Amino acid sequence: MSAATQHAQNTIAQSIATDMEAVNAVIRQRLQSEVSLVNQIAEYIISAGGKRIRPVLVLLLANAYGYRGTAHHELAAVVEFIHTATLLHDDVVDESSMRRGRQTANALFGNAASVLVGDYLYSRSFEMMTSLDNMRVMSILSRATTVIAEGEVLQLLNMHDPDVTHESYLKVIRSKTAKLFEAAAELGALVGGADDEQIAAAGEYGRSLGTAFQLIDDVLDYAGDAAEIGKNLGDDLREGKPTLPLIWLMENGTPEQRQLVRSCIEHGDEAQFEAVLAAVTSSGALDYTRQQAEQAARRAAEAISGLPESVYKASLQQLCSFAVDRNH
Repeated sequence: MSAATQHAQNTIAQSIATDMEAVNAVIRQRLQSEVSLVNQIAEYIISAGGKRIRPVLVLLLANAYGYRGTAHHELAAVVEFIHTATLLHDDVVDESSMRRGRQTANALFGNAASVLVGDYLYSRSFEMMTSLDNMRVMSILSRATTVIAEGEVLQLLNMHDPDVTHESYLKVIRSKTAKLFEAAAELGALVGGADDEQIAAAGEYGRSLGTAFQLIDDVLDYAGDAAEIGKNLGDDLREGKPTLPLIWLMENGTPEQRQLVRSCIEHGDEAQFEAVLAAVTSSGALDYTRQQAEQAARRAAEAISGLPESVYKASLQQLCSFAVDRNH
């Protein structure tokens, strides 16, 4: 990670450090269950850390609009629980063995336990959001979880299909990844007292930022470092996922490159990873994907241009740069 990117990450963290401590306290408190295995698995996945971008969005947007209560802590924890539940389920579906630099919960505890604890976290998140007694909050989050589930199913249908289009793939991203970013940003603006137009702008910010994050993840699956990104390189290829670098190559590569990618997607052939890596690099597919991420990040920055100047707005803008400059 570059010095500038590290500085931006530190600045963002410092701007909401006290709030994040409060969110972590809520997470610990709300994770408690009388069933020991629930506690064990939930603690394992939460303690793995991660970037916590989604709860950060709740906190930054709420603060940007001058919020001074504590509901944003609860909402940030809700968003993190929903995200964690999706990770538990994703890793089972994808048969993943590594996340955030260590074994996945399903690899350690088994698929059945991971799915059921994911269900517990979903249920707990809805229990928490009802305590806020705000129908708009319920509407945003219930819609988000529905769209995320649809995105998961759509991605499943796309697996091992080399003919997935650019637009179809972007729909998966918008549903599976960007929707929770969008909801988190909307919730922060909502609790901060923003009007409908401002909430919509916050949603556009989150949606575009989430798109940028996912596209860079697509790049890092080929050009990253396994130790830094915390998962195995080539996982997308092994799972037969037609991500944007492969889709671009299918549309613009040589006949030989297109045939290589088609075969790898159809069969999940990670043995050809080096050949695919050479193709997506030399053809410009990774550069194209990164350019698409940069465009999405610019849309995100533009969406919040009307916010009053503050350290929180500056942090939101820095997140746009971090999304595309990161290496993990």
